[in-house]
Amino acid sequence: MRVATWNVNSVRTRVGRIVDWLVREDVDVLGMQEIKCKPEQFPTEAFEAAGYQVEAHGLNQWNGVAFASRLPMEDVTRDFPGQPGFLKGHEGPELPVEARAIGVTVDGVRLWSLYVPNGRELGDPHYTYKLDWLAQLADRTTEWLTDDPELPLALMGDWNVAPLDQDVWDMAVFAGATHVSEPERAAFHAFEERGLQDVVRPIVPDGYTYWDYKQLRFPRNEGMRIDFVLGSRAFADVVTDAAIHRDERKGDAPSDHVPVTVDLDLDTSLDDDRPMIF
Repeated sequence: MRVATWNVNSVRTRVGRIVDWLVREDVDVLGMQEIKCKPEQFPTEAFEAAGYQVEAHGLNQWNGVAFASRLPMEDVTRDFPGQPGFLKGHEGPELPVEARAIGVTVDGVRLWSLYVPNGRELGDPHYTYKLDWLAQLADRTTEWLTDDPELPLALMGDWNVAPLDQDVWDMAVFAGATHVSEPERAAFHAFEERGLQDVVRPIVPDGYTYWDYKQLRFPRNEGMRIDFVLGSRAFADVVTDAAIHRDERKGDAPSDHVPVTVDLDLDTSLDDDRPMIF
């Protein structure tokens, strides 16, 4: 089974590119972030025509997450338990929860598509929100794996954290900025302490997943690695390959992120249906 994550930066703007890539790369399940639409606005028909079903979670023209899968999706969950909310200028426990997390189970594998808050600037309320959001997700991860230590679990998406210095083109440019601060990196590495691991880096040690549209960042390869697939031990044990699809940053109207794929050695119903090749 091939699973992927991609911050598509508006699914309605890039539906053609996304579906073409899904078919070309033989992807079974795609977790998307920043779909920027409500479920009823999602271009479902184009995905269905290519053999994919869609589960979407979006509240307005901001944020939004979704899955497209050609295998059955079960246990669909929008938002994780305890997910913090945010409303500029307000504090407290009753803040509106943004569409930043959706979970599905596909062939026994539990997948989450996540769009971690950006943080904006150090000291900004959105930065505090980001750290709280990650802390709550880490606590849920502990609970999920305590309940089922053999659960094949993957948290995939746009983490908005560059956990290592090599994950940005120039650390000097990021002095005093978000994405590389010690609290953010500690929040990211906390997932490793909870039993998850980056399943892509051992196979693809170098490479960026995001390049800003501004200042010719992509032609200069001034990028960041902020899109990750963090898997439990049971998930990592069945990973056979991974890739960062850099070329998807090229061409007409690309997203500023590129997809990341992970191949799993699973005995799926989809594999059973494929013709044998000798």
